[in-house]
Formats: sequence, structure tokens, C-alpha cells
Amino acid sequence: MTFDEITGHKKQKDILLRAISSQHISHAYLFAGPEGIGKRLIATAFIRTLLCEQGTGCGQCSSCLKVEHHNHPDIHFLDAEGSAIKIDQIRELQQVLSLRPLEGDYKICLVDGAEQFTTGAGNALLKTLEEPQSGTIIILITSQPERLLTTIRSRCQKLIFRHLPKQHIAEVLTDKLSLNSTEAKIIAALADGSFKKALGKNQELFLEKRQKLIQSLSALSAGSIIPTFSFADELESDKEILPDILDIFQAFYRDVLLLSHGRSEEDLVNLDLLDILNKQSQLFSTTSLMLKLKALDAARFHLRRNVNCRLALEVMLMRIASA
Repeated sequence: MTFDEITGHKKQKDILLRAISSQHISHAYLFAGPEGIGKRLIATAFIRTLLCEQGTGCGQCSSCLKVEHHNHPDIHFLDAEGSAIKIDQIRELQQVLSLRPLEGDYKICLVDGAEQFTTGAGNALLKTLEEPQSGTIIILITSQPERLLTTIRSRCQKLIFRHLPKQHIAEVLTDKLSLNSTEAKIIAALADGSFKKALGKNQELFLEKRQKLIQSLSALSAGSIIPTFSFADELESDKEILPDILDIFQAFYRDVLLLSHGRSEEDLVNLDLLDILNKQSQLFSTTSLMLKLKALDAARFHLRRNVNCRLALEVMLMRIASA
């Protein structure tokens, strides 16, 4: 993709294009922001423009095609081995960057998931950042910049990426996937500014499965122990998408809260479940709804700390049912 083909992030694109046109290229960049919003797309478009034979990121020349297919000899992609980026990988990178470019004017390293540096790897990279080789560029991409060494962050030009506007995502979904406006708005709201979520495997979850999950959730009652435990078992089986399911539950109770306070339907996420939302808004007080939302937050807290998943879900559902 060229810069023009990437949706949003105008400020970041303008900064990079000005750097290219003025030949004031930093030796290191830190692209920081939420997952799935286009940081890697922007980084790749930047690299392609730097190495393009036409200097425009044309997408047609030999260099652009090699960048697109990840086989350009002057680009080194650094990813975690297992759950971490290790010091041996940085030493290998240092050797690669010490060599002259083979085809372009730059040797470039792209690190996606920079928060995964071990302490040793981070300290080794710091040496490279402090004494950069001429013509080398390191691009670090992360959704958790606070996990990087402060000294690494201070030696990079930092570009902050924000969530894309929901309306913008909805318009793209309507255009690209031929979704109706209601479906597009639902996915855009639940994707939380992430095209990766909006265009990926979450679509089925956000549309068809979401309705069934909310129906099951809203059917729980304080005395329904067996159905509550069965629902916990169902949720545990979807452990990989559990964070997204909890987001769906949160959006549902937020909608109920908004309706109970007279907000417009235009502010809602679950536009296709108005009957359920209206019934729930009449059943529960603000205090009750806030307790349900707190139960969701508590479950997130415990699940991030790797407590027993089944137990966390059972406690969450029982607290929701009894609130």
C-alpha cells in the first residue's frame, strides 16, 4: 500500500513525507499506538518510499515489489522468538546493519512488537541507537511503549497513533464489504478504532455470535446457577476471543445505561437489539448496571493476571446475575 491508499493517520504520514522530501531522516523511529490501527502499514509505506526507484513508493518498480513481498535485501524484519526478542537477535541485527546497502540508500530494520525486548536485548539495541551507522534506520512498532527502556524511547523519533474514528471505519466497511449501515456501525464501534479487528475474524463474533451471547447474558438471573455455570463453560471454550467478548458485554450494559438516561439511539452500539436493550433498561437501576460493569472490569483484571479462567468467569457471571 502507498501512503495515499492507507486510511487515516494524516498527521503521521505528513511528518514522514516531509522527512523524505527534506532528506532529514531519523536513524530511529518509534511508532506507538493501539493494536491493529495501521502502524505497520504506515511503516511499510515509509520504507517503500525510501527505497523506491522513483522515490515515490510507486508500487510498480522492482524495489517496491520486493518490499511488498518481504524479500528486499536491505530490509531486516525482527520478530519475537517465542514470547521475547532476545539478545542474540540484536547481535545478529548489529552485524546486518554494519554492512553497506546492497540495492538502496538505506539498511532498514523493522521491529513489530518492540515491547517484547528482553532487558539484555534492549540494552544491546541501545548501543546501536547511541552509535547509529550511517544510512541505517530502525523502526520500532509497539502498542505498549511504556515497556520499552526509557533510554530507547528517548533516542527515537516518536510518532503517536490514535484510534481511527468509528464513523470513518463504518464508511470503509460499507464501501469495501457491502455491509448495511447498521452492521457497519456495530462492527466499527466494537472494533475500537482497529481495522485489524473490523476487517478480520472478529466480524462473525461482532455480528452473529454477539447476538446469541447477549441473549444468553440477559437471560441470567440470581437463582440460575446451572445456566450460569454452563454459560461460563461456553465462554471459557472461546478463551482466545474472551477479551473481545467482554468488550461486547461492556458495550451492551453501556447501551442499557445510556437508554435508561434518555440518550438517543444514535449513541448506541447494539442498534439491532433495541428490544432487549429497552427491556433491560426498565429492569435495572443505574446502581445495578454499574455493579454489572464493575464485575466485568474485575474479571478483566483477574484474567490479565492469569488466574483460573473458569473461576473468574463464574464469579463474574454470578455477580452480574445478582446485581
